[in-house]
Amino acid sequence: MNPPRDKTFLRVEGLRKRFGATAALDGVELEIAEGELFALLGGSGCGKSTLLRCLAGLEQPDAGRVLLAGQDITAMPAFARPVNMMFQSYALFPHMDVAGNIAFGLRQDRLPKRDIAERVAAMLSLVQLEGFGGRRPSQLSGGQRARVALARALAKRPRLLLLDEPLSALDRNLREAMQRELVGIQARTGTTFVVVTHDQQEAMAMATRLAVMDRGRLVQVGRPAEVYEQPNSRFVAEFLGAANILEGTVTASGAEGQHIAGPGFGILAAGSAAPGAQVAVAIRPERLRLERAPMPAPPAPNQARGTLRGVAYRGEGFTFHVVLEGGAELRVSQPNQRRVTEAPVAPGEPVLVSWDDEAPVVLTS
Repeated sequence: MNPPRDKTFLRVEGLRKRFGATAALDGVELEIAEGELFALLGGSGCGKSTLLRCLAGLEQPDAGRVLLAGQDITAMPAFARPVNMMFQSYALFPHMDVAGNIAFGLRQDRLPKRDIAERVAAMLSLVQLEGFGGRRPSQLSGGQRARVALARALAKRPRLLLLDEPLSALDRNLREAMQRELVGIQARTGTTFVVVTHDQQEAMAMATRLAVMDRGRLVQVGRPAEVYEQPNSRFVAEFLGAANILEGTVTASGAEGQHIAGPGFGILAAGSAAPGAQVAVAIRPERLRLERAPMPAPPAPNQARGTLRGVAYRGEGFTFHVVLEGGAELRVSQPNQRRVTEAPVAPGEPVLVSWDDEAPVVLTS
């Protein structure tokens, strides 16, 4: 899913980059609208940081173009682009105070002292660090250092801000708080943000749209809920959140969808594959229901029968591991809404797992 062409602010066309025999970027095509908070999501080595560095001008692609507001900036040096970058390490100058760090780029641009002072004060207010201008980075918490790095990156008023794993050094609670801060600051400034992260929850919590990358390619682009609920491949289904993958055979296909059968399960899902076709189906753990049950066969559509092998208590709920006939495994997540401390079913018991009709997603690739 791309923004309408007349609203496209950043366009990447056929970008390729190799490091020796490795294709870091393999024909990347991407469009981002002005004012978006866009996330690049993928595992280590998938190409997301290389793409970010090509956008920043820190790497030159072997082929393809980068256009910003219609201008080809592919060969433009980094310092000449209306682009700034917030690095994973924050890269704050330890010998400078907070105000000096924020002002550094402005001094390099030779702005008048009065303008610099006003801009620094505005940035400190934006990131809620008024009164911290005289402190050194060593006197700040991790979250405060992240805010200073963000303020410095925004001080030059870039049209595009690139953030490379900006919150990876923070603990969970602080990270979640900073996610909300980043979203709020992006909304207030209207600056287009492109965030690189390997954290699926972070990308879904922050982004207006995201792209999942694998081996130098964008394998799916869309709104977080779109990509999560309708993954287009096994890779996306398993990478973005948790997914149960069941492989079965289409036994019938008609107006109501396709019937898929496998050892211990029956699925009715949207689609029209011909009988006999082998398909893979993704079902999210939280979309499943579990109850104690005898083991008659065969199961009805959108049911699976098996044996409970393990239970994990996770505070907010339980995770059940079910083994079906034939060895397929299901992970079932159920919220703990009544402060129950004991699981309703014990390992070794026969169970019935069921789900609503819209839960199964037949993977297309």
